[in-house]
Amino acid sequence: MYHILVCDDERDIVAALKIYLTSGDYRVFEAYDGASALAILAREEIHLVLLDVMMPGMDGIETLTKLREQYNVPVILLTAKSEDTDKILGLNVGADDYITKPFNPVEVLARIKSQLRRYLQLGGGTVQPKVLRIGGVELDDAAKTVTVDGAPASLTPREYDILRLLMRHPDTVFSPKEIYRAVWEELPLNADNAVAVHIRHIREKIEINPAEPRYLKVVWGKGYKMTMQKGEL
Repeated sequence: MYHILVCDDERDIVAALKIYLTSGDYRVFEAYDGASALAILAREEIHLVLLDVMMPGMDGIETLTKLREQYNVPVILLTAKSEDTDKILGLNVGADDYITKPFNPVEVLARIKSQLRRYLQLGGGTVQPKVLRIGGVELDDAAKTVTVDGAPASLTPREYDILRLLMRHPDTVFSPKEIYRAVWEELPLNADNAVAVHIRHIREKIEINPAEPRYLKVVWGKGYKMTMQKGEL
């Protein structure tokens, strides 16, 4: 059973969402302010957050910013029609989607299912190993370091996140849009160019010959993957 955290200062909205979600076989955790939501995240296993933007005290944007410092769970913002600026800001600081009030319960359930499916496909719902190895490339996610054949490789935060995503799923092809959504955590408006530039830089840092990569491969027309050649350990 998936656990959904609903955070809204309007108790009637939280109660209504709890009815919809419980009927969809989700367990619901209730919060009425940002601080309470963060406290629940710290002690419970939460798979998705429904987060209101307009709340007194710590609003939804501030709560989301603090949430993203520690958690990668999907976040769907609950917004009013007039809050277009907050929608954009929310997507830029880490929201995965938004739903406009008043909402249709069928749409809410569909958006939740979509985000949970993507989250689990990208490995967010499983405990990830701290040290990833493919051939001579080693990524230590606890120390936030990358080495190639024992020598340190200096990657930018974006390059590190892309490499970590690909190394967590060896031989799995990710399209530029999938990489962009997972790493930038915003809508993929210019995904192909942005991802291609970062892939080129990663290759320059982890490949002996970037023109003939051993590890970071392109699958033409589909995307990128990390792989290990036969015979390598």
